[in-house]
Amino acid sequence: MPNSRTMTIVSALLMLATLLGGCASTGAVSDANDPYEPMNRAFFAFNQRLDQVVVRPVAEAYVAVVPQPARNGFRNALSNFFLPVTFANDLLQAEIGRGAQTVARFAINSTIGVAGLFDVADDWGIHPHTEDFGQTLAVWGVGSGPYLVLPVLGPSGLRDNVGNLTDIFLHPLLYTDLNEKAWWMVGIATADAIDLRSRKLNALDQIQQASVDPYSTIRSVYRQYRDNEIRNGEPDIGDLPEF
Repeated sequence: MPNSRTMTIVSALLMLATLLGGCASTGAVSDANDPYEPMNRAFFAFNQRLDQVVVRPVAEAYVAVVPQPARNGFRNALSNFFLPVTFANDLLQAEIGRGAQTVARFAINSTIGVAGLFDVADDWGIHPHTEDFGQTLAVWGVGSGPYLVLPVLGPSGLRDNVGNLTDIFLHPLLYTDLNEKAWWMVGIATADAIDLRSRKLNALDQIQQASVDPYSTIRSVYRQYRDNEIRNGEPDIGDLPEF
């Protein structure tokens, strides 16, 4: 997951990338773990409208104005910025080997990779992964809780919301003397969300066009994606859109 819900959560803000354009259907099959479905659908419709009016146009402008190499460098730098949170959760999950990989990636990309603009570590075979406190709670045996759709933040669950809030306190930036650090974190998280949304323009359009009920589709994809993250890709559950 930066952020500040001090202002808002990094991981949660990243889920701006999952907002879809289109209208929510009211005829979908209900889900046993979605007890707040009427409320969730209302927030989903709000998020769709927000995406149509604000998020998607900004993402499209970003793609039109910023060249692909510069966008890739920006994505690499943002990913590098979040690595301290990944490392903390690697340790909390007793994943020492993955934690060592995270440290190596951060050290290599922050120096040779020029503050993370270039993913030199990946070229050297040290591939990226992400961890957040929601995943850590799952590894500790905490259930996902009811499915939730939050205004602006998008799909989530009770466990992941708790995890997202906790991740704020795992990032070293929170403990620096930087003035207006909360606004820095919000700004970085928002930029991250816009960049992620720009990378899913076609994929999210396909979901909208192919799905009878985008709300149910996103709910299912979100859960499968989170389960895949918790299992660190084992077993493989297919080629899912990234949030």
